Amino acid sequence: MDNLDKKRTLNQILKLIPGSQAHTSLDNALSDLTVDVASKVPEGMPYSIWQLLEHIRIAQDDILNFSEDASNYKPMNWPDDYWPEQEAPADQKALEKSIKLVLSGIEKMQDLVEDRSELLFEPIPGGKGQTLLREAVLLSQHNAYHIGQIVVLRRLLGEWNE
Repeated sequence: MDNLDKKRTLNQILKLIPGSQAHTSLDNALSDLTVDVASKVPEGMPYSIWQLLEHIRIAQDDILNFSEDASNYKPMNWPDDYWPEQEAPADQKALEKSIKLVLSGIEKMQDLVEDRSELLFEPIPGGKGQTLLREAVLLSQHNAYHIGQIVVLRRLLGEWNE
């Protein structure tokens, strides 16, 4: 792969990480979200928006921890460690903090990919063949899947205007 192809790949990955290429962004899906709405579990659904948001944050942190230093990575237990027990945040401040942490994690992955762009295709030391490219795409796909669920929950709750 020549330098131009590497630069194009890097630019596409950096755009892919925050989403909104083919769907709404996480920032948009969470805009104007209140603690009341985030706390509701619609009939027939197994979780609240808060639980999805916290799941995104936890999984994203896990992916980042592995990507930054797989040699010191401590695997988590699926599914218990990846999902919050509480259906609701303590208050609006806790909700806003979680949103901020998730959006910050997205930026952190973008920074990591940009800083280590020459290593995108190299196996992450301490891993089992995973590459930074794979982890960036994993984070993006995971977030995109749950963004769709957040939009569905907001629609079911009558809180989506797009």
